[in-house]
Amino acid sequence: MRSKILEQGTQIVRSVEAAASARRRRLRHPDRTTSSVLAPAPVDSAAPVDLLRMAEASKPEMKKAVFKKVCELRPLETGISLTVKVVNTKVVAPRGRQMRAAETLVGDDTAMIVFVARNEQVDLMEEGSTLTLRNAKIEMYKGSMRLAVDRWGRIEVDEPASFTVKTDNNMSLVEFEMVNVVE
Repeated sequence: MRSKILEQGTQIVRSVEAAASARRRRLRHPDRTTSSVLAPAPVDSAAPVDLLRMAEASKPEMKKAVFKKVCELRPLETGISLTVKVVNTKVVAPRGRQMRAAETLVGDDTAMIVFVARNEQVDLMEEGSTLTLRNAKIEMYKGSMRLAVDRWGRIEVDEPASFTVKTDNNMSLVEFEMVNVVE
């Protein structure tokens, strides 16, 4: 009896998650429909087509980046832009391996967090340097948050910032736990 109730609860959770996923897709891409296939409109070969104007008209408008503070970061968040200072760096995988990696403690005037630098990013992690991270993401490792920039993101070295890093608030020391809710 109990296993049957748990199985029904699992099915309900899956259907709710599927509906939420479909809702998020519709919100992200309102012009796309799931039930029909979009085909290109037929072009009249007699009419001249200005391809450059058509390409510019079809480009989506770029959003201006919203910079966050380290204390505002949440688990599994993506698309983050922030300006941080490097506090210290510890190389985890040295040069002899295929992939170089370093755990770097970065922060701003609100908090600190561990940043995982990979390959060429390791060279940019000099103590005291100011970095602008664009399209960063939060990865979870053993229940704690770590900041990372993958191949879709960008790291820029900036001129020294005027803020001092708040070292008594380390966001990577906060442990999170995933809880499954069954009703």
